[in-house]
Amino acid sequence: MMVYFETQRLRFRDWKVEDLPDFRIMNDDDKVMRYFAEKLTEEETDRFYSIIQAEFRSFGYGLYAVETKHNQEFIGFIGFHWANFISEFTPCIEIGWRLKSEAWGKGYATEGARACLKYGHEILKFDEIYSFTSKINYSSENVMNKIGMVKIREFEHPNISEGSTLREHVLYASRKFADTL
Repeated sequence: MMVYFETQRLRFRDWKVEDLPDFRIMNDDDKVMRYFAEKLTEEETDRFYSIIQAEFRSFGYGLYAVETKHNQEFIGFIGFHWANFISEFTPCIEIGWRLKSEAWGKGYATEGARACLKYGHEILKFDEIYSFTSKINYSSENVMNKIGMVKIREFEHPNISEGSTLREHVLYASRKFADTL
């Protein structure tokens, strides 16, 4: 099993088939999936797992499985995704996170996203990394602010139906050389 990097409390690693049961539960949790168009069925989670694996094979990076170091418990993912829906800023490298609700409120998302952003710029040599979420997802937007990303604009996500409260999104960016631009 490949470990990509660690923080004080978290380990970013390859996915294991043993992660799938917890991943399925997480993607079917009303709280976790509150800001998504719908929860994922087991079959949809398994397809998502396959997409994650394919991105690692194709790009050498992806949505890293995240576990706590003190007990090796899988708590979700934080990492990079190749966002390619139709928009003015895509295709792009997106940083994203999804943690099971039991892991919330402990600072894991901020700690992990900050380390992942640094890894993306310093090791993977990404010049620009984007993040976006529905405008009403204040928790994720708060993480974007805490890790030093800058709000670029708001947009309507083309893959979310008109009239949905989730359609309006915020777009943030992190540029490797932002201070020199």
